[in-house]
Amino acid sequence: MEKGKGSNQTFIMELTLLGFGNAPDLQAFLSLMFLMIYIVTIAGNILIVVLVVIDNHLHTPMYFFLGNLSCLETCYTSTILPRMLAAFLTGDRTISVRGCITQMYFFGCLATTECYLLAVMSYDRYLAICKPLLYAALMNSRGCVHLTAGSWIGGLISSLIITYFTSQLTFCGPNEIDHFFCDLTPILQLSCSDTRLVMFVSFVVSSLAAVFPFMLTVASYICIIVAILRIPSSTGRQKAFSTCSSHLIVVTVFYSTLLIVYMIPNTNTLRDLNKVFSVFYTVLTPLVNPLIYSLRNKEVQVALARTIGRFINSTKKSRLIKGG
Repeated sequence: MEKGKGSNQTFIMELTLLGFGNAPDLQAFLSLMFLMIYIVTIAGNILIVVLVVIDNHLHTPMYFFLGNLSCLETCYTSTILPRMLAAFLTGDRTISVRGCITQMYFFGCLATTECYLLAVMSYDRYLAICKPLLYAALMNSRGCVHLTAGSWIGGLISSLIITYFTSQLTFCGPNEIDHFFCDLTPILQLSCSDTRLVMFVSFVVSSLAAVFPFMLTVASYICIIVAILRIPSSTGRQKAFSTCSSHLIVVTVFYSTLLIVYMIPNTNTLRDLNKVFSVFYTVLTPLVNPLIYSLRNKEVQVALARTIGRFINSTKKSRLIKGG
């Protein structure tokens, strides 16, 4: 702790993330569960990235965006789970104020990028189904790179603005955050500065970073559904819907849990419920995404089978060469 200059006010330099400390009997179970989730999440998302990179059949705009989403999910879950697992294993739940704000920055950056990237993926499906003649011209390699880079840059800048204003605040106590990661709202509650400017800036930035992409995603899928319903044959409707069903499920899971978390009033009685739903969009969504895209997508399944087959054949050839 440090004392403020010219005053008796004490500024805190460390915070305590309470996490799930109110359930001590479940600590071993929770640590094992989150460890397994983290391993499967990282393995699943990296597998999709590898398949998109090495399989020529997946070198299309849709899978280019999917590879970026999987890369993002790998980073996204890594901003939260390693710190949480370390707290479970060591019992040390403290984090410096700077470390907390840094975690908030990366979390906000990646969450915002995901909002933009999901909107880009929905726009890609809109063009493929509703404007097929323009698809090749608009979704060329240059356009895909620009859209993806714009999503990442938008996330970086949006989170940087909020983080800058948050870093100007002072914190005088209490020093406990009743959450398992550093989110903006619980951080602001610990500040002894005037937080109205930060709240206003975060409202404006969040509207541009989350509401706008959400509305674009909804508009895209309304057009897609209308176009699919106009297809005369049931086989054609099923084929068209299958190309966007996996992405629609991912969008629904992500935004529904996100809206629930930030729409629930921040009261003591609902705080535990807020934490549970926060687990859904911070921990389970990155886990579910690769499962949805691998289990429901035949092209990914075929690419995986091809890759495994090539690996087995190359292993057999190397053994024969060594044996010869």
